[in-house]
Amino acid sequence: MAVAVAICPGSFDPITIGHVDIVGRASKMFDKVIMLTMVNRKKVSLFTPEERVDFMRRATAKFPNVEVDFFDGLLADYAKEKGAIAIVKGLRALSDFDDEFKQALANKKIAPGVETVFLVTSAEHMFLSSSVVKEIGSFGGDIGGFVPPEIKEDIIKLIRERCTQ
Repeated sequence: MAVAVAICPGSFDPITIGHVDIVGRASKMFDKVIMLTMVNRKKVSLFTPEERVDFMRRATAKFPNVEVDFFDGLLADYAKEKGAIAIVKGLRALSDFDDEFKQALANKKIAPGVETVFLVTSAEHMFLSSSVVKEIGSFGGDIGGFVPPEIKEDIIKLIRERCTQ
């Protein structure tokens, strides 16, 4: 029997508790979930790909069927390479849907056998994004309720080193 593989992509700069919620829910739906950090050419990353992968591995260690990877290329190509049947995306608001819908259509054209599945973010995480974490952290604010506890101190340390007020 084939293994149902899903890709949960994003920049994860850094991973938040909202991201962990989405991947945890996806891990109940698919045999294997690959949480994939990618390069977003529209954004400047604060954390290196290696740091993001490390944070993601530590934050998702409790999910035995979740793997973490990095890829700098087209998501649809990666999904085909891994034999994925789905791309899982979290939606926070209607504004997320427009961009995600366009990406889903493009991915479907490149990889017709890969479906996009949208999971609505839990209400308590609707406002949460990596940008919010970096903004609050850069001013010395408490990010404890926004990032997984396993990586909180490392994120705080790196934000303090790299961000100036």
